[in-house]
Amino acid sequence: MNESTKTDAVYDVAVVGGGPAGLAAAIALSDAGARTALIARHVAYGDNRTTALLGGSVDFLRQLDVWARCEADAAALRVMRLVDDTGRLIRAPEVRFSADEIGLDAFGYNIENRALMAAMEARAAEAGNLTRIDGEAEHVTPGDAAVTITTRQGETLIAHLVVGADGRQSLCRKAAGIDVTRRALDQAALTFNVAHARPHKNVSTEFHTPHGPCVFVPLPGDRSSVVWVTSPKEAARLKELSDDDLAETAERQLHSILGRLSVEPGRNLFPLAIERPARFADNRIVLVGESAHVLPPFGAQGLNMGLRDAADIANVVRGALSSGEDPGSPRTLARFETARRSDVLSRTLAIDLANRSLLSEFLPLQTARALGLHLIGGIGPLRRLAMREGLAPSWRQPPYSETRSGRS
Repeated sequence: MNESTKTDAVYDVAVVGGGPAGLAAAIALSDAGARTALIARHVAYGDNRTTALLGGSVDFLRQLDVWARCEADAAALRVMRLVDDTGRLIRAPEVRFSADEIGLDAFGYNIENRALMAAMEARAAEAGNLTRIDGEAEHVTPGDAAVTITTRQGETLIAHLVVGADGRQSLCRKAAGIDVTRRALDQAALTFNVAHARPHKNVSTEFHTPHGPCVFVPLPGDRSSVVWVTSPKEAARLKELSDDDLAETAERQLHSILGRLSVEPGRNLFPLAIERPARFADNRIVLVGESAHVLPPFGAQGLNMGLRDAADIANVVRGALSSGEDPGSPRTLARFETARRSDVLSRTLAIDLANRSLLSEFLPLQTARALGLHLIGGIGPLRRLAMREGLAPSWRQPPYSETRSGRS
């Protein structure tokens, strides 16, 4: 990867934003043969949040030559348990999903984001078609033939296509003229990591409470990451507890199945919402990551969808370049829109319905939820279908060719 000091440079694609989705898109686009600019500050990843990367995401990272650089820092997710801990009259039975039932060694891997980001940064530094612009986009101006980007540091560049990976308050989305629908949820998520006395045996356990799920996800060693979704008031209270008190409270929630807990430094609290843009592409700009979808942290869908965004735009651009087409043309953008719409909308709907059914006090809905989980847990073919669909939509074509430009 080159470091840019030029002005008015022209690229096939410019990626705005250096989070995991943006870095993955920049690497994949470079591998696809596109002259790519990545506009993002060199900033160390600051917190201890983790991501459960599901099978397709791991395959994609392997193809990008990222996974080998961080695999040792990840824990395999071989079993997933769903436990109804609502205390309601009508409760669902425990459901246990095992990866070996569908012929897999693991559903995926849980990894600290800072380890994943370090691997991506190292891989991006080696990408031959990628120029890193250490700055922040200040103006994004679409035109008929290209998009002009100026940074706060005074650099100007031109790209035929812009990939907006710049988060919830996306400058790129605004520049494209794309409206977004936002719905705040009366929930917040507290995340932190714990060490525990007993081994997790690569089992992820999700407790369903009346206010949302509380998930304990394996990390390497006798450690787990915790994502605790509850009311905003309760989440704020939990965050302010001492380490010992939070460990004791989490141990009770976990029903002591991992023995004594100790809380590691670093807690993150964020309100939950669902956000969806009216379109995923327009005016030579496409959206990936949280500029394209914001979801509650249920089912590990957020970053996994962001990586599918990155894979799809690389695949679409590769096809356009091989056919001599403009990578920012309406036809190219329409292909990306088609590739992403069904995936994002179906996942958003499923997560929203699952969350509503858990929170609802409406007895028939609670009954339907319990019955659905009973059927999934008790009927093998239905359970295996649920596992496969949870990993990746069955109707989705492989988004990223295993033969990459310039690599064997």
